[in-house]
Amino acid sequence: MKLCFLLHNAYAIGGTVRATLNLANALAARHEVEIVSVFRTAERPLLELSRQVRLVPLVDERPDSPAHDGGHPLMGRPSAVVPPSEVLAHRYSALTDERLRDFLKETDADVVVATRPALVVFLARHGSRRYLRIGQEHLSYDNHLVGVRAAQNDAIPRLDAFVTVSGQDAADHRARLPGLRTRIANIPNAAPRPRAELSDVRAPLVVAAGRLMPVKRYDLLIEAFAKVVAAQPEWRLRIYGQGPERARLRAAVDTLRLNDHVFLMGPHPTMETEWAKASIAAVSSEWESFGMTILEAMHAGVPVVATDCPHGPGEIITSGSDGLLVTPGDPDALAVGLLKLIEDADQRRVMGESARETVQRFAPRRVAGEYERLIDELREARIPAAVKLTRRVRRAAGTLLPRRTRLRRTQAPPSSGHEPLGQESLGKGSPAKGAPGKGAAAPTANVPATDDRPRALRPKGRCTADSAGGVRIAVNRSGVSGKSLALVLRHRHGDDEIRVPLERPVAARSPWTADLTHDRLSLAEGRWDVHIARAEDGARRRLKATLVEQRGLLSASPAADQAFAWWIPYTTKDGFLALRTFRRPAHAEATALRTHEGSLAVEGLLHGAELGPGAALLGVSRSGRAHDFETTATTTTGARAFRARVTSLPPGPAEADKALWDLFLRPAETSEPLRIGRLVGDIVTRKETDKHPSTTLTAAAPGAAGGQVQARFFFTVTNDLAISAS
Repeated sequence: MKLCFLLHNAYAIGGTVRATLNLANALAARHEVEIVSVFRTAERPLLELSRQVRLVPLVDERPDSPAHDGGHPLMGRPSAVVPPSEVLAHRYSALTDERLRDFLKETDADVVVATRPALVVFLARHGSRRYLRIGQEHLSYDNHLVGVRAAQNDAIPRLDAFVTVSGQDAADHRARLPGLRTRIANIPNAAPRPRAELSDVRAPLVVAAGRLMPVKRYDLLIEAFAKVVAAQPEWRLRIYGQGPERARLRAAVDTLRLNDHVFLMGPHPTMETEWAKASIAAVSSEWESFGMTILEAMHAGVPVVATDCPHGPGEIITSGSDGLLVTPGDPDALAVGLLKLIEDADQRRVMGESARETVQRFAPRRVAGEYERLIDELREARIPAAVKLTRRVRRAAGTLLPRRTRLRRTQAPPSSGHEPLGQESLGKGSPAKGAPGKGAAAPTANVPATDDRPRALRPKGRCTADSAGGVRIAVNRSGVSGKSLALVLRHRHGDDEIRVPLERPVAARSPWTADLTHDRLSLAEGRWDVHIARAEDGARRRLKATLVEQRGLLSASPAADQAFAWWIPYTTKDGFLALRTFRRPAHAEATALRTHEGSLAVEGLLHGAELGPGAALLGVSRSGRAHDFETTATTTTGARAFRARVTSLPPGPAEADKALWDLFLRPAETSEPLRIGRLVGDIVTRKETDKHPSTTLTAAAPGAAGGQVQARFFFTVTNDLAISAS
C-alpha cells in the first residue's frame, strides 16, 4: 500500500522530524512511502532518509533556489485553516493552504498521516474518505495552547484514527473526548539501531539533547550540575540543541561560573556519535510527550537520569534497572541521581547494558508492524458486514489470500541523494536488498570484493578517531571502482597534498580502508579535505562523510616524545570529510579559565616544554607592541602545569572601542613564547561552545591612574586563547 506523511519541514532537525523519518524508513521496506514536506529550507534533509522514501516539498523557502516561492502573491495572505495560536502559524499562508488542499485532493495514497495540529486540521477539513486519515500527537493533550487544542479536538472526529506516542496521553484523549468514534491508539516512536560505536561509559561526560525551550528545564539541569561539579569537578555537561532559551541558559552558566563545565553545543545532525561519548544522559523536562533522546541514549548503552514527568520517561525507563527517575522540578534530586551514577562506574555499565535491551521494544520493524496492524483494522472496519461474511466463507474455502498479502505493493523507485535503508529496519521476512533469494548461493569471503571496472567515483565513507589520536577511514565499496585507490589529503589553504594508499577489501561488502597515525604521518596545521583518487585514470572526488566518530579523542593524549600534534576529523557543512589538524613544536594547553571580580586566571599544561625561571604570560596586542603586557606565570603541580592571573590591562588605542590581546606563555626567560590554546579534545571550533563572562579590570599604564574596562577570555577561530576588553 502507499502511505503518505504530512510533515511541517523534513529539512529541519527536531523530534517530530526524526520520529517521522524513522517510521517512514521502516515502512518503506514493505510499502510505498512518501513524505510531503510543507516547507523546503535546504537542498537535502539533515537527517537520514531512505532512498526508497519519496520526498515531496510543497513550498520552497530557499532564497537562492530557482523554485523560491517567496515572491508568490499568496505568500502575503494568512492561512484560512491553521489556528492563529499555532506556534508556527506565521509560516503558513494562503499558498500553503492551496498546495496542501490540492495535494490532498489529488493524492493516490491509501493512508495519509498528519504529524502536527495544523496538518491534522488540514487533513480533517480537506482529506478524502478514499484514503485512511490518521492524525499523530507528538506532544500531549495538556501541552497545547487552548486555541490549538480546540481546533485539533474539532478535527479528530473527522479522522479514522488518532495516534499518541504514550499510553497515558491516549487515555487523556479518550477521557477528554467522550463519545468519540475515532480510534485513539497508542504507538510509540521508533528508534533505529545506531551505526555509531557504543559508549564505554568511562568519559566524565553527561549529555543532554533537545530544543532549548522552557519546558525542557535545562536551567534546572545547569543548577543541578553546579552541585555535581562541587563534588566531582572533573565531570562536564554538554547540552545539544538550539532554541529561544539559549541566551538565558548562557547567562545561568555565567552566573554559576560553570563555563569550564557546562557547554551549549548547538544542534548536531548525527546525535548517535555524541551519545557514544557520554557516560550518562540527562533529561530534566517538566513534561515529555515521549522521549526520543532517551531511546537514542539507551541504544548507545548510556543510562539515563530523567525527571519522572508526564508522560514519556516513566513509560520507557524502569528506575534502578536501565536508568533513574527523579522528582521533577527538583535540582537536588537531579543532582543526587547524577552523582549516584557518576560515583558508581559498575552501576553505570550494568544500567547501560540493560538500557540496550529495553530499547529493543522500540525497534523500527516493531513500530512499523503496529502501524500496519492499525491500518489493517481500520480498513477492515470500513468493509460492509456482508462483504466480510463473504470473505470469511471464501477464506475458509481456501480461495482468498490473507489481507496483508493482497495489500502489499511493489516498492517505490529509489530517489537520489539518500542513504539506503539499514538492515535493522527491514520487516520480518523481508530480505535485504542484494541478499540472495531462496536457492541462491550465498557470497563467501573468497569472492572478489571489488569491481575493477572504472566507473564514476561517488565515494562515501566513515571515519573513526581512536584513543591513540589516530584516524581510520573506511570507504564504501558501492561508490568506488578500480584496482588501485588512494586517499588524498589536500591542505585547504595551500598546495600541500599527501597520498595514502587505500587497502583493498579482503571480503565481500567490506570497505577500502586507510589508517592515519601520528608516527607515520606529519600533517601541517590547518584544515585538510579528504579526496579519493584512482590510479588508472586519475579520477578524484571528495569523500562524503556518512559518519564521523570522535569518541576516542576524549581519552587520547598528545604523544610526549614528539612535537605537539592533534587531529580532529569532522563533517563539513556540505557533508564532506575533513581533518582539523594542529602541529606545533610545543604547546600550552588551557585546561581551566576562571573569571573572578577583578581578575582573569588561566591554568594549563605544557606539551613539549617545562616551566622554568622567568616564566610569564604574555599579552600581545593586536594594536601594536606599545599595548602589550606581561604577568608572572607559576607552576601548580610539576614542571608542566602552569597558571597565571591578569588583574590589569594596558590602555588600548584611544580611537578603538575594543582592544584585543592574543595570549602566549613564555616557559622560561630564554624560551620562545608558546601560543596558549585549547586544542586537545574533540571540538573543532571552540569559539561558540567555550564562552566566558566578562569582569571589571583596571586599565592603566604602569605607574599611572587608570580607568576600568570589561574584559573577558575568548577563543579565536584557531582555538587559541585571547582577551577582549571594552
